Amino acid sequence: MADEKDQVKMFYLKVHEVSGEVLVAVCDQEILGKKFASGRLQIEVNEKFYKGVLAKEEEVFSALDKATIANIVGNNIVEHAIKNSLVKQENVLNIGGVRHAQIISIPKRK
Repeated sequence: MADEKDQVKMFYLKVHEVSGEVLVAVCDQEILGKKFASGRLQIEVNEKFYKGVLAKEEEVFSALDKATIANIVGNNIVEHAIKNSLVKQENVLNIGGVRHAQIISIPKRK
């Protein structure tokens, strides 16, 4: 039987293009459709928003490279985002034991 470390983690990835923005929504596969709360903070990993294609880490980061806005939910994918310097640990929320990060890319002035 394969060790859990040997299994490739998969993530739901959905790209939304709205008013010239490229919003990338990504979540850990196992939390899709679930709700989490901590005090006044709550998040629903809504299928309509997050459920696109099942993607490997490389595919997720390829999409994130093109994003102007990103919404990242799940302990695994947020950890990868931190390791790849897309997100700083101090900017990550923990909502009901699940990590959540947002990225907004500010266009450079000409």
